[in-house]
Parts: sequence; structure tokens; C-alpha cells
Amino acid sequence: MDPVPLFREGVAAVVRRTPAMHWLGATGHLHTALRMHERLRPDVLLVDSLLDPQGHLATLLTGNDPALVVISLVREPHRTAKFVRSALSAGVHGMVPRAGEISEVLQAISRAHAERAYVDPTLAPLAAGFTPTAEAGTRRSLSRREYEVLQLIADGLENQAVANELYVSVETVRTHVKNILRKLRARDRTHAVSLAYQAGLLSSGVPRP
Repeated sequence: MDPVPLFREGVAAVVRRTPAMHWLGATGHLHTALRMHERLRPDVLLVDSLLDPQGHLATLLTGNDPALVVISLVREPHRTAKFVRSALSAGVHGMVPRAGEISEVLQAISRAHAERAYVDPTLAPLAAGFTPTAEAGTRRSLSRREYEVLQLIADGLENQAVANELYVSVETVRTHVKNILRKLRARDRTHAVSLAYQAGLLSSGVPRP
């Protein structure tokens, strides 16, 4: 998952000619990534740190697919202890500089898939002292259904319309909304949508597939 088509094509070409690796697809949009994951169920997902700065996508995907290995392609502005720790806490298994050599990316894919934990040596100092148990529970993940409800709320739908769209009861939608507000620590629906856009959980201007 990367916003630059040329970068996506370059990684795809290298992975396709690497033994024991298979390329399933790529996108530059969060919503499409979720749909593709649901359809293709990959073993490993590469995510540009720019598209998941708060780790919400990693949390959402690994929460619904514990077997998935998420690798963050870390951009220069995100080479900070705060980002690295936040990403690892969110469920990211591997981290490698996006501007690094392709061999380093391939190594990250291989190591993270095999060991379910890999941080590139140039980023490792930023994770020094990090322990998953110490930071576990700091991020409450939205379920797949809660994310769908949030998307529809962002589209301007009221509870009844959301219920009709998802073929569930209005009471079920109300329960999902309450959970969304609690997990995002939002005052109301509008505040929840605003927080979701700010955190990168929702992408402005990208139509739902």
C-alpha cells in the first residue's frame, strides 16, 4: 500500500522475480486496501508510513486477521522513537526505511514473515526499550463492522440509513456508534469522524469501492 504508482510497480517487479514470494496486488488508497485484504488474504502487507501515521490501519487489519504480517515502509519524517513505538504497539511486525535499498525491503519481508518481528538496524535504536506488554492496550482497535459504520457516518448517513446499508437493526448500529465514540474518545458522531480523518483512519476525497 503506497501512494506512488511507480514505487508500487517497482516493488511488485522485484517481488515477482524473488523465489518463494508472490505478489497479489497493490493500491494507494486505504479503503481499497481493506477490500483487497478481505478478498486476497495476503500473508504480508507493506504499508507506507504516510498512509498509516497513527497505526490505525495496522490495528484494524491485524485485529481481524491475526496471521497477517504488517510491514511499515518508514518515511524520513517518521524516523522517530514516537512513531516506531506507536507502530509496534499498533501491531506492526516489521519496519524498514522506505528510501532504503530494495534488498533491505526484501529482507524485512522475509524476516518479518518468518519471525513475526523485524526492525531494520537503522531504526532499531528508536525502538530501544520497547516492550509490547508495557504499551499493550494503549490503542483500542475498531472492529471491521465498526469501521464500516464509521465510513457510512462519514458519508452523512443517519442510523436508520446505516442499518439499511448493512442489513442490521438500528439498535445494532447504535451499539456500534457507542463503541466507536468510546474507542476514539469522541464527544459525538461528528467529532468521531473528524478524529478519524485527522488520524488517517478515513481518507478524504476517496470514494468507497
